[in-house]
Amino acid sequence: MADASGEPTEGGSPSGDVPLTRREAAEALRASKVSGSPAAPDEGRSAGNGGSTGSSHAGIPPAPPLPAGAPGMSPGGPSAEPGLQTHLRAARNEFESQVAHARAEFEVANERIKQRTGRDLILAILIGIAAGAVFVGSLVFVKQLFLLFGLAAVVLGVFEFARALRVSGRRVDVVPQLVMGGIVVLSGYFFDLWLHWVIVFVAVAVVVVWRLLVQMAARDGRRYGDVLADVLIAGFIQLYVPFLASLCLVLLAQDGGEWWVLSFIAVVVAADTGAYAAGLSFGRHPMAPKISPKKTWEGFAGAVLASVVAGVLLAVLLLGLEWWMGVIIGIVVLGTATAGDLGESMIKRDLGIKDMSSWLPGHGGVLDRLDSILPSTAAALALYYLFTPLVAS
Repeated sequence: MADASGEPTEGGSPSGDVPLTRREAAEALRASKVSGSPAAPDEGRSAGNGGSTGSSHAGIPPAPPLPAGAPGMSPGGPSAEPGLQTHLRAARNEFESQVAHARAEFEVANERIKQRTGRDLILAILIGIAAGAVFVGSLVFVKQLFLLFGLAAVVLGVFEFARALRVSGRRVDVVPQLVMGGIVVLSGYFFDLWLHWVIVFVAVAVVVVWRLLVQMAARDGRRYGDVLADVLIAGFIQLYVPFLASLCLVLLAQDGGEWWVLSFIAVVVAADTGAYAAGLSFGRHPMAPKISPKKTWEGFAGAVLASVVAGVLLAVLLLGLEWWMGVIIGIVVLGTATAGDLGESMIKRDLGIKDMSSWLPGHGGVLDRLDSILPSTAAALALYYLFTPLVAS
């Protein structure tokens, strides 16, 4: 029990432990009046109610501090939160520093590859994967969808080839080239082979006659040598892009032709990848410095190895052929792909350009990706006609 001043009484028990009686409450009230201090509200209330608690606020001991785990307190106390924020900020700064360092190293390495190959390797890989997924998906699931893929590639290839020729001073009629090119490439799938050949000759004749008529109407005094070159180029565009691409669709129309298309293009890609990797790692001796200075014999050796391995695997696992047929497929397709690559390099060097266009970052133009594939279509179709009867027999 405590008096009005809050000090313990003789019993030593704090106020509020034992209820006050009426007499004790009256004495406490009298003592407060004598001392001049008002009675606590609890004391007056307890005197009027017969005494329930009787303890004054002055006698209530201070509340003990809340434990560290109590609600409303941080686990580490008031000073723990600033320390945690400092730690998190330091960890975030360290992570950002490591990311910036890794990015700088990657950019330096990528820049070295660009200087050596002239290509953005990472971007080229991403675009190649995306195009490859569309290509493989169209052949595996519904091969007719490959018609859209092939038609788009031919139209874009003809357009960028015609534009590059016009920039160099040649006269090329773009619209007739696109229309006749689309007809030629689709005829390879929908028409018989003899009718397809007729359409090819008609397409060449149309673009040649169109160029002659337009030149006659122009009356610009163009020299006969330039006119003849324009006419030959008009026919060459149709034979180089739409006709060779149409042979791929002729192959696609055959029984199981989609697997042959997939296989020969996979061999071309394997040869290109093997040449790129080997040339980048070991290339020292130029293969054709006047045509393509960056092609090396070491790269060609890598292309030979990659194309033969790919040819054997695809022949045995996908086409149902003998392994030695796969070796022949790999070597023949490698030869046509290399000839197509060097041939397009000669055309670009004659035009004074590095790439046909910049539509595919890291690759150049559409025709820069088709340069090895287009001549290989004729080789693949010939090998199909050669090996399929042997396997059937």
